[in-house]
Amino acid sequence: MAINLSLKRKPTAPRAIDVTSSNRLLRNPWYGEVIIYTVLFFAGVVTILPIWLIVVRSFSPTNIIARYPFLLWPIDPTLDAYTYIFGTPTLLVSFGITVFITVVGTALNLMMTILAAYGLSKREIPFNGLLMGFIVFAMLFSAGIVPTFMVVRQLGLFDQIWALIIPQLVNPFNLILMRNYFWSVPPELEESAKIDGASDLRILFNIVLPLSMPAIATIGLFYAVGHWNEFFGALFYINDNSKWPLQLLLRSIIIENNFQNMGSAGGWGEVHIRMINPENIKAATIVFATVPILMVYPFLQHYFVQGVKLGAIKG
Repeated sequence: MAINLSLKRKPTAPRAIDVTSSNRLLRNPWYGEVIIYTVLFFAGVVTILPIWLIVVRSFSPTNIIARYPFLLWPIDPTLDAYTYIFGTPTLLVSFGITVFITVVGTALNLMMTILAAYGLSKREIPFNGLLMGFIVFAMLFSAGIVPTFMVVRQLGLFDQIWALIIPQLVNPFNLILMRNYFWSVPPELEESAKIDGASDLRILFNIVLPLSMPAIATIGLFYAVGHWNEFFGALFYINDNSKWPLQLLLRSIIIENNFQNMGSAGGWGEVHIRMINPENIKAATIVFATVPILMVYPFLQHYFVQGVKLGAIKG
């Protein structure tokens, strides 16, 4: 009788993977943090340094600016430039116009954007897709400067402050972002409110808007920054320099070296004004125009990040 001497091979155990090095990387990722913080530090320096140099220059006297064009700390600081710009009536008027455009324009922008986005968020509305197609087309292909100028002129808005508000009441991108955020609101809330007899406006103001504050804050910040930095529209639509917003006056001072539109500083003689370095006045004007919007942003930063993140996930 034949004997089968062949033996079955025992299954070999899987080879052990040496994870010592990977575990060491996970336990001690100190060099990764060093790289990240180093990159962030240099990015912060590159971002903050130009702003800091402008602030230092605005507090520096004329002889120091002429001797040291690159200063990291003010030497013999003075407030002459700020005394001059705050004593200039034209600059204060331009500041008031910019504040008016920012506050009123942002309020109207939010109202029109919210109403339009809430209506377009209802899929059952007839021609909803066609309307959204028009909005996307308007976002990608604008009419241009000449047609917009003709519309502003025909509406009688030329040389009026409202020319900087009415033609741009709704931004298509912000409208789409707001509509996508309204989709994240549970429809059951609206259905239960309708069963209780609530109207569409009551549902919008009492239910939808309180749940959409992150998106509203985000879009409001977009609109507010756009209005605060407005100078391109004013360059075409506003000829009267007494109606110039702050950024257009700032452009005239910095780029064109035109100080005639600044008006006369009350209580300052011509000799004293000539003693101020134009670079000192430019720096002080930049600081004056930048600080207000920088003071508002930290209060809206949380809503800004949350609104962009959630609005990008939905839709």
